[in-house]
Amino acid sequence: MSPNPQREVALVDLLDRLLSGGVVLGGEITLSLADVDLVHLTLRLLITPAGEERTA
Repeated sequence: MSPNPQREVALVDLLDRLLSGGVVLGGEITLSLADVDLVHLTLRLLITPAGEERTA
């Protein structure tokens, strides 16, 4: 099934759509030596759009 050329989305547009609603990224890092875990990190990053100023 080939993609429709009229539906192509630029990477910038895709990122804009994702970030307009917010994105949560997560990951884990474990540093070990000789099969002994020395450091275990759990990371979570929340990216949301900045609030717009509203005038009364």
